[in-house]
Amino acid sequence: MKINKQKILRVLDANFNRAKEGLRVCEDICRFWLNDVKLSKGYKDIRHKLTEAINTLELKALIASRDIEGDVGKGSSLSEKDRKGLSDIFFANSQRVKESTRVLEEFAKLLDKDISGRIKEVRYGAYDLEKKIAGRL
Repeated sequence: MKINKQKILRVLDANFNRAKEGLRVCEDICRFWLNDVKLSKGYKDIRHKLTEAINTLELKALIASRDIEGDVGKGSSLSEKDRKGLSDIFFANSQRVKESTRVLEEFAKLLDKDISGRIKEVRYGAYDLEKKIAGRL
């Protein structure tokens, strides 16, 4: 099957946004609830590394690839609406980061293997931070 760059960019854009949103939520939990400067900085650093990796692509092309009205998966799932506490919020967003960075890593391989490798580092950084926080919530 022929590679459709527009569709690849659309996948990258959606998952880049998803990953950054999840990283910010985790960062703010570390910052405002745990009052842990080191963990908060860890999330901030990997958020910036992800941004640097993706910015090697043309950001305007990513944004232009969006099709919000035509997105068949834009609705919320029931589990997204059900949060019982801080731990639920953290783990839902941590999972979102891991999944979206894996998608970014895989699809970036179709455009630039270097970007894919950089995203893989971000994903492993998220795994490490999640482990450090898991016992504290």
